[in-house]
Amino acid sequence: MNNLQTGQFIKQLRKEQGMTQRKLAEKLNISEKTVSKWETGNGLPDTGIMLPLSKVLGITVNELLAGQRLDSVNYADRAEENIKMFLQDKVSGKAKSLTALISSVLVIISSLALIVICAGYAQVEIWLRITLIIIGFFNIFAFTALVCILGASSEIFECSECGKKFAPELKAYIFGAHTFNKRRLKCPHCGKKSWCRSFWRN
Repeated sequence: MNNLQTGQFIKQLRKEQGMTQRKLAEKLNISEKTVSKWETGNGLPDTGIMLPLSKVLGITVNELLAGQRLDSVNYADRAEENIKMFLQDKVSGKAKSLTALISSVLVIISSLALIVICAGYAQVEIWLRITLIIIGFFNIFAFTALVCILGASSEIFECSECGKKFAPELKAYIFGAHTFNKRRLKCPHCGKKSWCRSFWRN
């Protein structure tokens, strides 16, 4: 999907139906800010909202993914292209997050080793020992933050109470209790806190 092309397409269809951004947001139970992000090319609709968005705009999901209306001649070709692109983006997003996680774990392990060695075993000047320990703790903090930021930008969550999908704020993502594929979050739609299942963004 081309962010800008898709955003302009959504904007065009919204205006054709005489809807404001707020009206479209209300129909989809999302924020007006989310619609604005789509239309300015700063974000794309999540997979869970593509079907209801397409119905509201009077198009197919294939046309939404293509960012234009399609005729019967090129509809099948674009459908195949969109499926390939969708799967590739989903895999690459997951791969990037997993790569960042593995890299961060390795850095954290090496930083812990550096701290332990410098704290008790290395025969170096005090100032150098302190400096290396500070660097080790900084690396642990920095790469832990990186994993959290990438995770927050790569995942969406499905509320176990109302079934709607949403992207949590970074603070809620970081401090929310979690398991391998669930995180305890407050749903912005129903306002209830529950164990929400995670999905990779498209």
